[in-house]
Amino acid sequence: MSLTTSNTVERLDRPSAYYLNKNKKRKFSADREDRENGAAEAPEDPLKDATTLYVGNLSFYTTEEQIHELFAKCGEIKRLVMGLDRFHKTPCGFCFVEYYSHQDALDCLKYIGGTKLDERVIRTDLDPGFQEGRQYGRGKSGGQVRDEYRDEYDAGRGGYGRAIAEERLKEEEEYGRGR
Repeated sequence: MSLTTSNTVERLDRPSAYYLNKNKKRKFSADREDRENGAAEAPEDPLKDATTLYVGNLSFYTTEEQIHELFAKCGEIKRLVMGLDRFHKTPCGFCFVEYYSHQDALDCLKYIGGTKLDERVIRTDLDPGFQEGRQYGRGKSGGQVRDEYRDEYDAGRGGYGRAIAEERLKEEEEYGRGR
């Protein structure tokens, strides 16, 4: 009889959902190549020594100074990169915070992740490292994808989602014309 233990608390240094989905296609093609070549190496964890954090669910009106003030409580910040709308170059609700040490990043995950900033609960995830171009939103209109189709009103993130706002505007115009 073997005893297995299970953890009731999730690891803090687990890969983010974004990172896991991004590499899913690469992983399957690499697995196929490994089977063909007979190689069976375990991939190295890119988050093992990660010093960068992805911070999400920020208000569009949160400033770099507010983020720096909050995140500096866990360690010295090396770099802070605000997420921007690709076309308008305005903040779009996320940022990257880079620390000098992995332990400072883990402390931030532990103590700051899930707290409120500008009346919004912020989300923090370890990130393998910032690369140029990732500071821009990936949505059709330049912002974040999740903000495109949001159907509830959120003043901290610019009101209704862009796609929903366009639909509502069309409906109001048609109603005004008597259709």
